[in-house]
Amino acid sequence: MTYIPALTLESVDPALRVSLEAVQRKLGVLPNMVRTLAHTPVALNAYLKLSDVAGSGKLSAGQREQIALIVGESNDCGYCVAAHGVIGTMVGLTPAQIEQARHGRSEQAGDAAVLTLARRIVEARGHVPTAELDAFKAAGFDDAAILEVLVSVVLNIFTNYTNHLARTEIDFPVVPKALAA
Repeated sequence: MTYIPALTLESVDPALRVSLEAVQRKLGVLPNMVRTLAHTPVALNAYLKLSDVAGSGKLSAGQREQIALIVGESNDCGYCVAAHGVIGTMVGLTPAQIEQARHGRSEQAGDAAVLTLARRIVEARGHVPTAELDAFKAAGFDDAAILEVLVSVVLNIFTNYTNHLARTEIDFPVVPKALAA
């Protein structure tokens, strides 16, 4: 049962309504999670600004969605896994790529390295061993890429925990939890 309800467009502050309408135009829907964040401009703006900043980096939209999937799966966030499965298809991921990302895998070496680092950041709570960071760099990435993966991980931990606390009703096609790889 929902704990923090998703607000309607009519019930939010007019300044926040503009932001919600922009999300609705971009996605074609206004997700319950975004409407939940609208209880305070602090939460909504933190999400929107960090999402915008993360999207301006060198990681592709597909890589960012794959990170969202592995982080959501790692944190047992059914809402985020469902949402990013849909958004992943919007940015060109195939159903097979979405399923692989949920398990932290990819057939593309670069994407696999990104997923491995993202999972390790979550599992190790940021204390990723030097050898693993070196392996990420050996896969063709640099220090900036490490930090960009971190930004995407943090963004998704924020949304995962939002949905855990709010007990957000899933308004995307629900997917079963992936079995451990």
